[in-house]
Amino acid sequence: MGTSESRKRLVIGNWKMHGTLAGNASLLADLRSGAGEAGACELAVCAPFPYLAQVQSLLQGSAVSWGAQDLSVHEQGAYTGEVAGAMLNDFSCRWVLVGHSERRALHGETDQLVADKAAAALAAGLTPVVCVGETLAEQEAGRTAAVIARQLAPVLALGAQAVARMVLAYEPVWAIGTGRTATPEQAQQVHASIRAMLAALGTSQVRVLYGGSVKASNAASLFAMADIDGALVGGASLVAQEFLRIAAA
Repeated sequence: MGTSESRKRLVIGNWKMHGTLAGNASLLADLRSGAGEAGACELAVCAPFPYLAQVQSLLQGSAVSWGAQDLSVHEQGAYTGEVAGAMLNDFSCRWVLVGHSERRALHGETDQLVADKAAAALAAGLTPVVCVGETLAEQEAGRTAAVIARQLAPVLALGAQAVARMVLAYEPVWAIGTGRTATPEQAQQVHASIRAMLAALGTSQVRVLYGGSVKASNAASLFAMADIDGALVGGASLVAQEFLRIAAA
């Protein structure tokens, strides 16, 4: 479906529920000083809400951008425990993850809710990183393409102008913390089908990242695939040198 030459590589670290003020300070200092080695690759980190002020203060003016791991569909109001897009904007967030497989599985987020969150992110001037992916049972039943199409349907229904301002991330749920990993060829096959859906909408330039056990050792072979534009990195993003080596790949 064409090469990713025209689409700038993007590597985003998802810290998940990890971090301390002291630990973050040293990780962010290492990322800031090493970001130059990432070459033409864009680097970003998505941190837990309480640390966004720290991330902003330690990364501003650097080559590394930042974002959050979720947001509310609501702009403000009586939604205890929720965080609005405008609040993320106050901390100069550029990105926000929506529909991460852990949110879908643990918090029952539906495909429509994920699309609504993506729309809320865009309304707040943020770039939503919309995550999709199939479970092991779905993969073994040969339903990968159907599941991805179903998850993306309400997102694509937002229209070309909205989708053009998003990033998509494919993360096979069966490759997260299971010891199984998708081969670069398997991942490329799914990325190509996502690219075809984007092309049908006229938004084939949208970046599609791969997530799921990305390490420095397998990053180069994944990035060699035509439709893989970067990575959404979990555990490896908590180790500065590993994260930077993935970006350098």
